Amino acid sequence: MRVFFIGFGQAGGKVVDMFIEQDKKSGTNSFRGIVVNTARTDLMGLKNIELKDRILIGQTVVKGHGVGTDNVTGARIAADEIDSIINSIDTRGTHDVDAFVIVAGLGGGTGSGGSPVLARHLKRIYREPVYVLGLLPAPEEGRLYTYNAARSLSTLVNEADNVFVFDNSAWKNEGESVKTAYSRLNDEIVRRFGVLFRAGEVSKAGVGEMVVDSSEIINTLRGGGISSVGYAVTEVVSDRTKQKRGFFGGLKESFSKKEKAEEVLMGEDKSAKVIALVRRAMLGRLTLPCDYSTAERALVLVAGNPNEMDRKGVEKAKSWVEENIAGVEVRGGDYPVDSNYIAAVVVLATIGEAPRVRELFEIAKETKEDVIRSKEKRASMFDDQDIDPLFE
Repeated sequence: MRVFFIGFGQAGGKVVDMFIEQDKKSGTNSFRGIVVNTARTDLMGLKNIELKDRILIGQTVVKGHGVGTDNVTGARIAADEIDSIINSIDTRGTHDVDAFVIVAGLGGGTGSGGSPVLARHLKRIYREPVYVLGLLPAPEEGRLYTYNAARSLSTLVNEADNVFVFDNSAWKNEGESVKTAYSRLNDEIVRRFGVLFRAGEVSKAGVGEMVVDSSEIINTLRGGGISSVGYAVTEVVSDRTKQKRGFFGGLKESFSKKEKAEEVLMGEDKSAKVIALVRRAMLGRLTLPCDYSTAERALVLVAGNPNEMDRKGVEKAKSWVEENIAGVEVRGGDYPVDSNYIAAVVVLATIGEAPRVRELFEIAKETKEDVIRSKEKRASMFDDQDIDPLFE
């Protein structure tokens, strides 16, 4: 799948920077990207995005210092400079793109406000689908960030073709430094979506038996709304690794023969591994904790060593997912990669129930009411003072 990433704001820029780094290392050239920001220092901190692909907007308004968590200003600046952003995208080439993916932190100002504006204009201009990968702030970050996220998410659901949600609060570890925490979270995001968006590309390991191409992903996400992604990985014990386990020359061969005999006796072993991996991906930590039984569609992707991926296992895993979601549309397949690991990615599309999103909107509603009350108190504090001002 050929993806054009647009990182909007600080958090979005860092994630897209990592996507481009991963793409360079893999050598597949599937990803293309630019980064848009109102803060000059955030753009300078990137490592893999070329300077010409770093777009600074709002210089006449905020002079390169960011919008200070004000997503209304972020939206206004994005609307004022949308032509320059679209021109930057056109310059990089869009003729072979399968989808646009806007990445943004929804709690801040630039990404939270600008990403819905960009999504609306991209959908109006291009035929390709426009997806958003939105990062929710943790509740501890403050009610302002929660309020921003709620306003941004409610707008994005109407403007984008689908919104992938990544909930930071579901992934935090106690006692972690800020730098380590954000680096780990970004790595989790890039690993999951890197496997998903790269599926269908021809790798050194060949082409999959059941190819998951861009149309499979697009059809899975066509219902709109919000989606969550599960991921699980396991290491493959190769014959070479098994032989190294022997302490003496004679024992190596006997262990190897014994293990081969066990593999013959356990014909369902590879199938069971694949099914267990897919179950772990769907029932483990999702990017957004949700009630998976309310998902309208799903996509199952198993990537890794082609010798370890069993067709029957993939088909049974798809059937299991179909039994556990609301809809009946479950697509999926395999993606052979030259690796010592097997990974399973499960996309739960158009979710009907996510407690974290409900909580987000409840806190945002309370925050709005508190803001209105505080303004009323501030206004009335000086109304009753019978003192003449110095001048009118």
